[in-house]
Amino acid sequence: MKKISILLALCTGLFAHHGVPSISLAGVEGPGAPLETTSSSTLPEGSLLAYLKVDHAKYKTYTSTRDGEAESSEYFMYGLGYGFNSYFSAYVFVPYYIKSQDDAFSTSGFHDISFQFVLGMKYDDGLMLTPSSESLDDMQDWHFTTSFSFTLPTGNSNATMPDGSLIDAGMQTGFGEPSFMLGLSATKWFGNDWTLVGDVSYNTFLENTYSDGSKVRFGDEFRLNTAISYMLYSKPASKLRLDFNMEANYLHLGRDIENGSGANATGGEMIYLTPGARLSYKTTSVAVGVKLPTWTNLNEEDLQQGAEGKEDYRLIFTFSALL
Repeated sequence: MKKISILLALCTGLFAHHGVPSISLAGVEGPGAPLETTSSSTLPEGSLLAYLKVDHAKYKTYTSTRDGEAESSEYFMYGLGYGFNSYFSAYVFVPYYIKSQDDAFSTSGFHDISFQFVLGMKYDDGLMLTPSSESLDDMQDWHFTTSFSFTLPTGNSNATMPDGSLIDAGMQTGFGEPSFMLGLSATKWFGNDWTLVGDVSYNTFLENTYSDGSKVRFGDEFRLNTAISYMLYSKPASKLRLDFNMEANYLHLGRDIENGSGANATGGEMIYLTPGARLSYKTTSVAVGVKLPTWTNLNEEDLQQGAEGKEDYRLIFTFSALL
C-alpha cells in the first residue's frame, strides 16, 4: 500500500452567531476539507497550525431611512493549533468583531477567547484512535472526531453609548460569561475525487448580569452541517490541489432569555447553502466561499432584521499554514 503523510493543514472556523470555531484538516492526497463543515482530521504530532478567517456578513435592510438597522458585520478569527500526538489536537482562537448599523453606529473589539480540544478516531474492524500514519486504503475508512470547546469572557460586555446607557447585548463584543460546546464529526473519503463530511454540535451559554443589573442568557445553538468536496485538480509532485465544496448548514437558535423571560425577536432555524473552493500549496491553504440563507423559520420573522438568516450573503475567506 502506498504510504502518505499529512502534507498540509486546512483549517476552518465556524463563525456562527457567537463565534465558536470548528476545524477541518486534510492532505494533498486523501479526503477534502470543506469551508464550514468540520472534517475528521487532527494535526500531525508536533506540528503548529497558524490560522486566519474573515467573514463579511451583509444584512438585508427594509427601509431607506437611517433607522439603526444592522447593515454589516466583519468577523476576524486568529488561531493557533498544536498536535500533541496523532489523535489529539488543541487550539486557541482570538476573534475580533466589527458590527455596523445603517446610521453609522458601530462597535468593534476583540471578542471572547476560545479554546478547543479535538480527539480523532477511525473505524477499521472496530473503533480506534487515529494512528500516526495511514495508507491511502486506510484513509478510506470512516474517520471521526469529538471536540469540546469553551470561551472565557475576555471581551467587553458592558460597552455604553455616549449618554451612558448600555449598548444592546447583541452589539457587545463579549458574552460576559463562559460558553461551552460539544461537537462530533464524520468523514468518508471514497478513494477518488469525492469526500463526504458531516458534523453536529451543541453550544450553550451562561446567564450574564450587565452593569445596569439586566440579565441575558443567549439561546442555545444546535448545528448540523453536511458537505461534499470534489477535487478539481491535483499535482502531488508540486503539492498543489484545488477543491470545490458544496455545503448545507442547518442552525437552530434557541430564544434568548432576558430577565427571566423569553426575549422577543430572537431565535429560530435556518439553512444555508455554501458553495466554495479551496486552493492548497505545500503547507498553506486559502479558501473562499459564499454562504447564502436558503430557508428560514425565525420566531418573529418580521422583527429580526440583522439576525442570522437575514443576511443577503456572507463572504468567507480563510488562510492557514502548517509550521
